[in-house]
Amino acid sequence: VTYLPVQSSGVIDMNVLRDAMNERTSLVSIMAVNNEIGVKQPIKEIGELCRSKGVFFHTDAAQAVGKIPINVNDLNIDLMSISGHKIYGPKGVGALYVRRRPRVRVEALQSGGGQERGIRSGTVPTPLTVGFGTACAIAQQELEYDHKWVEYLSKRLVDKISAELTKVIRNGDPDHSYPGCVNLSFAYVEGESLLMALKDVALSSGSACTSASLEPSYVLRAIGSDEDLAHSSIRFGIGRFSTEEEMDYTAEKCIHHVKRLRAMSPLWEMVEEGIDIKTIKWSQH
Repeated sequence: VTYLPVQSSGVIDMNVLRDAMNERTSLVSIMAVNNEIGVKQPIKEIGELCRSKGVFFHTDAAQAVGKIPINVNDLNIDLMSISGHKIYGPKGVGALYVRRRPRVRVEALQSGGGQERGIRSGTVPTPLTVGFGTACAIAQQELEYDHKWVEYLSKRLVDKISAELTKVIRNGDPDHSYPGCVNLSFAYVEGESLLMALKDVALSSGSACTSASLEPSYVLRAIGSDEDLAHSSIRFGIGRFSTEEEMDYTAEKCIHHVKRLRAMSPLWEMVEEGIDIKTIKWSQH
């Protein structure tokens, strides 16, 4: 298995991917939209490259389906993972798209009654499946409207915060991101402290998948963020049912508590005085 790095924008370098592929490469697997910083990968270009080299292409599209247009034929996707709860469907249900032509043969991880063409045996959870299908249908109908609404709210939130606070870094390339996933680093503020101060707002300092870990986000480290900035990051999730009032409330609370926490920080005081902290050699006792 070959793991590829990403650029500081969070987007993969197509030349690096091309150089990594050889005659032994059978599958390329890349996330369509990152769940922490919202960066969109060049799925169409990746699909074209894989098809030209006869390599199967899998994408984790849990954060993409129902939010951005996805056409498996146009994008040359052979395998695609989808999650129900990411599109307002039930939790505990998902889907794996498997291309028929050219045929992709996958081996079942569990054996049993042969349901779902033998790929995943076990009784199909009918209520979850129906809910998942309905959520997909609604997402398809509301795709354009949802995207415009989320884009508007995202800009409203970021603009309000940026107008009042300095040294706020947007993680990931904002021009190649899904606007519903906003990841900001507030320099000289501990992310967990800010989360505690904003306990009446549903936010996170990373992905739900790694919520038990106190380590800085591996996604932010992968794009080259310093450890202190990675620790100061907050992820804002904006969706179909988010409101303008929620954006304004969150921005105002965030601004208030970042200013409060910075006022308590000796490092922030030094920065305000024009001292370059990175040039200081700290001694250990």
